[in-house]
Amino acid sequence: MALIIILLPLISALLAGFFGFLIGQKGSMFITTFGMLISASFSWIIFFKIGLGGIPEYLVLGKWIYTNTFSINWGFVFDSLACSMLVTVTTISTLVHLYSCSYMSIDPHISRFMAYLSLFTFFMLILVTADNFLQLFLGWEGVGLCSYLLIGFWFTRVQANKAALKALIINRVGDFGIILGVCLIFFIFQSLDFEVIFP
Repeated sequence: MALIIILLPLISALLAGFFGFLIGQKGSMFITTFGMLISASFSWIIFFKIGLGGIPEYLVLGKWIYTNTFSINWGFVFDSLACSMLVTVTTISTLVHLYSCSYMSIDPHISRFMAYLSLFTFFMLILVTADNFLQLFLGWEGVGLCSYLLIGFWFTRVQANKAALKALIINRVGDFGIILGVCLIFFIFQSLDFEVIFP
């Protein structure tokens, strides 16, 4: 159930983005919004089960990077903090999806917009459930990319392009700080896993 919360926004983003011309605007709106509604419902279930229960759940999908001195897994942690953030992100994103269905209904490119919105949510969920700093950084980068795509959605408007470019440049400043922090953490602890660093 926990993995479904993260994967549903990605799946609905891919369906709306790549097959929006087949399923149509209403199909794209339905798939992305329904996917978010399911994710939000499961997030609330996980919150009451794990977040209030106090027993964290760890999910490791496999190795991501593995060398003699460096090992990173694709892993997710569902503790009280992560579960509360899951509820916050998925609930607000569901409301944004519902609002966008009405606000953007006359836009001919609504499928692309809904795909960007779901992809933004996916990377936000990666960010809040990551079990290591490198995966957290990947989520941060994905959120930055989707912010750029959403801000510059109406790319024929000069002001939208300027605002998107400004957001991208400011995000690079944040990236530099995060990269320095991650390198410093690895230099001190020889690991990027939360389980190793936080104790």
